[in-house]
Amino acid sequence: MSWLEVVVLGIVQGLTEFLPVSSSAHLRIVSAVGFGGDPGAAFTAVSQLGTEAAVIVYFAKDIWHLFLTWVRGFRDAEVRATDDYRLAWLVVIGSVPIAVLGVLFKDQIEGVARNLWLVATTLIVFGVLLGLAERFGKQVKPVERITVKDGILLGFAQAMALIPGVSRSGGTITAGLFLGLTRPAIVRYSFLLAIPSVFGAGLFTLPDVFAGDGPSGAQMLVAVVVAFVVGYAVIAWLLRFVQNNTVYVFVAYRIALGVALLAALSLGAVSAY
Repeated sequence: MSWLEVVVLGIVQGLTEFLPVSSSAHLRIVSAVGFGGDPGAAFTAVSQLGTEAAVIVYFAKDIWHLFLTWVRGFRDAEVRATDDYRLAWLVVIGSVPIAVLGVLFKDQIEGVARNLWLVATTLIVFGVLLGLAERFGKQVKPVERITVKDGILLGFAQAMALIPGVSRSGGTITAGLFLGLTRPAIVRYSFLLAIPSVFGAGLFTLPDVFAGDGPSGAQMLVAVVVAFVVGYAVIAWLLRFVQNNTVYVFVAYRIALGVALLAALSLGAVSAY
């Protein structure tokens, strides 16, 4: 990989990780169109360490509080009755599906799932689902009212993002809206839910990044740092945006990008692999 590709992909990762547009799809598309290749699922997973580090820094106070509450809850019955203790466990429970499915389907995720025909299709289909969720979701439940059943369903929704084009945040936001959660509630939970799964995936695939003709250690570090800086700015913007705006702009963008990609594939302008 060239240094230009590494920097560009780091910027793309930071810009798209938290938006419901699929960062893995954008990394795959930008690399194919701009650099004639595929950065690989391992590069995608490791570069996400930068954006998740941004989440930890941005929400450091909340995350530390939840962690301490979770630990204290093992020995204090009063703590176990709090919303924060339950939320901490919901993050743990919701992280299980993506961990299990990621290990079971590792070969498919690194192979057939990266076909650009599939990426284009998932961009459109899950874009439509996001629009329907925005239209019909009641949006009445705050984050404190997320149930164990909700946590499990949201965990499986996040796991769908193992397929490029679905989007980790897009899957959880879609499911959350259908479950009646407010946009700010599901976005906050989505940030928290991504931390263990992304760090787990990044560390799990780290050895694969440097196999073959992939990026060097220095290049990978630069990609992670760039993704961190850009991602930190996007977090602040997205939290303000969802307070007063619908997600229809992301729906339109996903569908337009998916249609454009299908057209490019049909014309032979870009290779599916």
